[in-house]
Amino acid sequence: MNNVIYAIYMFIMGTIMGSFFNVVGHRLSNNKSIVKPRSHCESCNHELEWYELIPIVSFLIQGGKCRKCHTKLSWWYPLIEIITGLFYMGCYLRYGFTLDLLMALVISSVLIITCISDFNYLIILDEVLVVGSILVLIISFLQGGFNSFVISLLSGMLLFCFMLLVKIIGDKAFKRESLGGGDIKLSFFIGAVLGYKLAFINLVLASFLALPVAFFYLIKLKDREVPFGPFLIISTFIIYIFSSEILELIDLLIYLYYHFLISLDIL
Repeated sequence: MNNVIYAIYMFIMGTIMGSFFNVVGHRLSNNKSIVKPRSHCESCNHELEWYELIPIVSFLIQGGKCRKCHTKLSWWYPLIEIITGLFYMGCYLRYGFTLDLLMALVISSVLIITCISDFNYLIILDEVLVVGSILVLIISFLQGGFNSFVISLLSGMLLFCFMLLVKIIGDKAFKRESLGGGDIKLSFFIGAVLGYKLAFINLVLASFLALPVAFFYLIKLKDREVPFGPFLIISTFIIYIFSSEILELIDLLIYLYYHFLISLDIL
């Protein structure tokens, strides 16, 4: 019974944080303060009352419109609130009240804000990545001591350098920007979170997810850039959630490959 109550609590907290992440993602991308002015309608500047700020519920009661000017509101806002709520609840159900839960919430929060800013504005916010990376390194230290801290730091630096090299080669090969600077900075955070083994698997999965969308943009929206950040984010969620299972599979494949080589008298 307690688990159900805590899960519902985490979902509600997630929707509240999702509402805040919407503010952070949109305002910081437009160089605005996240503190003031108060939340308001972008069309008529009507300042929202407290009952207009209840995540998901306010949107549904108002029919997805501003109460004052009746301008339609984007479904993006309740969608982010629901997704964040589900992630917070899912993280609790998987990890309980542990340091692993804290790490998962930090990761979810950073990646959701990054998805908002990158998808809408093709911007990955430095402030969010810096704060998130520092928190990840601190939690890594608390989880596994100095060794864990160093591994996270070096993994982040390794993936950052690899992505920077990919950008340099890609820019020269295609005679245009092949990878955004924000994606490279995001790679440090992802490397610190996943470790070097999973980080490179993450790049493969992100590229696989982005490929059909890139073809669509190429054919239908020739002048529109494809944001790679959201695909990195989706793949990071998947890899992180199933990290233990994936690492076990990697170790098994290495073991089988090693013994296969032995059977051929190669080793």
